[in-house]
Amino acid sequence: MITSNPTPWQPDAWQNQMRSAFRNPGDLLEHLGLKHLTPAGLAGFPMLAPRSFVERIVHGDPQDALLLQVLPQLQETEEHAGFVRDPLGETNSDQAFIKSPGLIQKYQGRALMITTPACAINCRYCFRRHFPYQQHRPRDRDLALAFLRRDASISEIILSGGDPLLMQDSELALLLASLAQIEHIKRIRIHTRLPIVVPQRITFELMQTLAESPAKVVVVIHSNHHQELNAETKNALDCLGQSGATLLNQSVLLRGINDNVNDLVLLSERLFEQGVLPYYLHLPDKVANTAHFYVDTDRGQALYGGMKSRLPGYLLPRLVREVAGDIAKREMSTEDLALVADPPANLPQALALTPAPAPHPDR
Repeated sequence: MITSNPTPWQPDAWQNQMRSAFRNPGDLLEHLGLKHLTPAGLAGFPMLAPRSFVERIVHGDPQDALLLQVLPQLQETEEHAGFVRDPLGETNSDQAFIKSPGLIQKYQGRALMITTPACAINCRYCFRRHFPYQQHRPRDRDLALAFLRRDASISEIILSGGDPLLMQDSELALLLASLAQIEHIKRIRIHTRLPIVVPQRITFELMQTLAESPAKVVVVIHSNHHQELNAETKNALDCLGQSGATLLNQSVLLRGINDNVNDLVLLSERLFEQGVLPYYLHLPDKVANTAHFYVDTDRGQALYGGMKSRLPGYLLPRLVREVAGDIAKREMSTEDLALVADPPANLPQALALTPAPAPHPDR
């Protein structure tokens, strides 16, 4: 039980942030002193950028790493071979990943719940920008919970979306209470970008809800660049840590945003200063309309080698790629690929898979 309120924000501060978020590219460019630039179309994917995040963008810099994550670009209208709407096959009926409306299971022992279709920020590289959220509505959550009750092999549930922290504190508390009644659920993982883009979301009530969870709570935040981390995110992450949650970070390797060793090293170091351990560095998925962000395997491995030469092991995230149908994410460091190419005799055949090289979109 947390007896005193360490959060510096009013309970409704985060909702005010969402109401005042930028939704028009022209308004965003004018605010940043870039009104001479011509806004691109939205390519069927709305723009959404909270003011808290926007205030960390360097004024007047059209190549700012944070700006490029949220500003629609003309390249989003281009078509590239191999870039598809559902590269992970989440909605492919042949894969049978969808167990009920709002529940996806791709790996043994854990399942992912689509808690809400909404995010606090629309990242232009999003791998679910084409996901059919209308088929996975919160009102169907009881169907997902019923499946989880029946399947005792599932010990971990991942709350995703959208972003689960866009739920009201009371709604999230009800969901955690329902999950707590399922005895075989031992861990609850919350995947969220909100502590980074709207730090004000970490309310006292949220802290209490997480602290009271019978299951162990892991919060996996999503930060791609050290510039995203400031005093406000430090406050938010400190509060999450006080709730007893384990804090991890996952990043996506993005061309023109963080595809250099210095920025990646600084991100790992700054995350640790804010109480978070680097977890995954994802090679990007081949999502339609996102080819301009793509970093191929060779480039990713070269950057990862540079990180290894400068970081202690506990600050080195795992370089991974997700491939539809695999039993786990593929480790993509050069050492991991060498192991997979020449596996020990006792390694299960299902693990002895040599990843196919990922071509550059321009090749």
